[in-house]
Amino acid sequence: MAEKQKLSKSEAEWKEKLGPDAYQVLRQKGTERAFTGEYYLNKATGIYECKGCGNEIFHSRDKYDSGCGWPSFTHPVSADAISVSMDYSHGMIREEICCAVCGGHLGHRFPDGPEDKGGIRYCINSISMDFRKKGDE
Repeated sequence: MAEKQKLSKSEAEWKEKLGPDAYQVLRQKGTERAFTGEYYLNKATGIYECKGCGNEIFHSRDKYDSGCGWPSFTHPVSADAISVSMDYSHGMIREEICCAVCGGHLGHRFPDGPEDKGGIRYCINSISMDFRKKGDE
């Protein structure tokens, strides 16, 4: 599989494109408050894309209600859609999920997902994504 083309912008360009709230999450590794995100309860069929660059990251068929307060997924659309690295911030050890194209922070990955789907939970900030409803292509 070919590596995705990386996207790079200045911090000023990111601030202008994203606005303050999305910038704080995507570029400064922030988190939106639980149970407040636009896509937490979304049940429509479609594709979730990175708000920073439009990279397709999750499909609605892999979304489920984990009860954690953020949109949760069992798999990304492809292995090269995201990057995973260790996050030792806030006195925790977690796996950080970022967009493979623009490097934007999306959320974290945990080993407590549904066993029948691989046992992994991708816990993602709604504000880091856009949603393209099926049929809106």
